[in-house]
Amino acid sequence: MKLLFVIFGASVVALSSSPAPASMDLAKTKNCTACHAVDKKLVGPAYKDVAAKYASDGEAVSKLSIKIIKGGVGNWGQIPMPANPQVTQADAETLAKWIMTAK
Repeated sequence: MKLLFVIFGASVVALSSSPAPASMDLAKTKNCTACHAVDKKLVGPAYKDVAAKYASDGEAVSKLSIKIIKGGVGNWGQIPMPANPQVTQADAETLAKWIMTAK
């Protein structure tokens, strides 16, 4: 029984130290990964760069959720981020929270 507890405890630590795979799956499902990657710029900024830019902003999740749904231009240059009205508010918040964990 102790061995099972130790293995489970290690798994919890491993999961909490990296972005949740479920949110990466959501990003893929919503086509976010067509323009964004965790650690490098594609068409849009890397998620780790977004997280760094908004790290001290207490309203980051709210702001990013709005940008995910409505799109925008000018924060990262002149290439626009298209609107994603098919993304629900709940999914946008999940994605924004996950993006803020990127390193």
